[in-house]
Order: sequence, then C-alpha cells, then structure tokens
Amino acid sequence: MASSNKSIYSALAANLLIAITKFVAGAFSNSAAMISEGIHSMVDTVNQLLLLFGLKRSKKPADALRPFGYGKELYFYSFIVSILIFGLGGGISIYQGIIHIVAPEPLGDPTWNYVVLAVSVIFEGASLVIAAKEFNLVRGQDSWWTAIVRSKDPSNFLVLFEDGAAVLGLITVIICMVFSHHYQIPQLDGVASLLVGLLLVAVSLILARESRSLLLGEGISEVSKQKITLLAEKDPAVLKVLHILSTYQSPEEVILMLIVAFKAHQDTAEINEAIDRIRKDIKSDFNLIRFVIIQPEADTLQFKL
Repeated sequence: MASSNKSIYSALAANLLIAITKFVAGAFSNSAAMISEGIHSMVDTVNQLLLLFGLKRSKKPADALRPFGYGKELYFYSFIVSILIFGLGGGISIYQGIIHIVAPEPLGDPTWNYVVLAVSVIFEGASLVIAAKEFNLVRGQDSWWTAIVRSKDPSNFLVLFEDGAAVLGLITVIICMVFSHHYQIPQLDGVASLLVGLLLVAVSLILARESRSLLLGEGISEVSKQKITLLAEKDPAVLKVLHILSTYQSPEEVILMLIVAFKAHQDTAEINEAIDRIRKDIKSDFNLIRFVIIQPEADTLQFKL
C-alpha cells in the first residue's frame, strides 16, 4: 500500500495546485476549455482524497458488525470516484463544450492559458511518471492492460488512468487553443471542452467496470486454484478437492473455502487434524489468504464412486 499512497499524494498535490491556476486563467481568458480543465483537476483532487479515505477505512480491524473486516471500503470509494469522474468531470465538461459551441464567447488573451497549460503538463506528466513507475513495480510480467484487469488494488490503476487522462486532456486543449486563436475560431474552445468531457466519460466507464467487479467479489486466479488443489490433495487424508470458492475482501486479504472429499474410514478427530494441516500449509504458501474454511464432503464422493 505504501507505493499506492506515494502516487496518490503526488497526484493530490499536483491536481490541487493546477486546479486553482486553471480556474484563474480561465476566468481571465473566457476559456471554456480552461474552465473544464480546472473542473477536471478539481474532481481529480477530490478523487485522491476519497481514495485516501477509502484506504484508511479499509484498514479498520474486524469487529462484530464486520467479522471479515472493512477491506471492501476501498472498492466502494473507488466506485464512487468513477461516478464523480463521469458526472462532475465528464458531464460538466460536455455541457460547457456544447454551450460554447452553440454560443461562443470572444477569445481573450491566451498568454496565461499557455503558461498554465505548460506548467500543468509538467506537473501532471511528473505525476503520471510516478504512478506508472509504482504500477510497473506490481504488474510483474503481465502486460499493462492485463495487469489492470487482474489488479485487486484500484488505488494503483485509478491514479494511473486519471493522470493519463489529464495529460491527454491537456494536449487536446493546447492543440484546440492554438488553432482557435490562430484562425479566430472561438467554437474550437468548446470543441476542446467537449473532447475532454468525452475522454473523462470513457475513462470513468473503464474504472467503473473494474471497481464494480472488485466490489461484487473477484476470486483468486486459476493458477492459484490449481496450486491449492495440489497442496490439499497431497495430504494423505484427502481423496479429492471438489470445489474452491474465494473472494478478495481487500487487496491484501482473501477468503477461501474448500469443499473436500476425505478418504473413507476416518473419524472426526482425524479429519479435523487433516483440516488443520491443510489450512496451515495454504496460509504458509499464500500470505494473502487470511481465512480458510474447509468443508468435508466425504460421503457424497464415496456415494458417487
């Protein structure tokens, strides 16, 4: 989690400073695109705060109300972040863009806009590099997209997507602003705002999909299931592992349930000893698996045989 916090804090500092300067520059230059970029940065700032709050809440210890802990709080707040990007970031930017395309305002002096955009690219770019480096440390040998789909920590890829969208949005605004002032086409300012809004909507839909999947409960990989099956079936008391059920309670905590067929002619004490051995072996090899529930189903399998 430390790596995630580093990228979040860097993005938070960058977005807060950039949002203020964008709003000031947008007010002086009558630029809808700049105001949209300011909204984008402000939404990103709120998002970083929500992620930090979600991370803090997810660390709360288990209690009588939540016996498996509060790990899914992070997934909940990640989903809220995706909604905010869609509604506040994308929705308002699209609205601003349409308004300024239909009724464009006279273009003001773009000097400060260029200065702010150039500084924003530097800060957002630096934040993106930090987020990319942090995510690169956890993705292993997977491709970037595969690592995002498989990731169980939304704070990793959320910051990466936000910073990537921010840099693309800034480049879009710069291009449209250059052409709008060079050719005196004020509608391009609204077009830039519209494009930024559509970009944010696209990003929000991807993030919502991943956060929803985590919130509903993703299980361990097929490779891990195979390893656990082999680990359990090597115990002399086990005949066969029938089913493996699992869910990520948080990025650092997995709940696992095994339905196991034990060999015949074993008493309750022997089966309990076997369960303890299997549970110990699994926890020893898989440090993220905190809860292991093993359900004997010996009679069912013996009947089938």
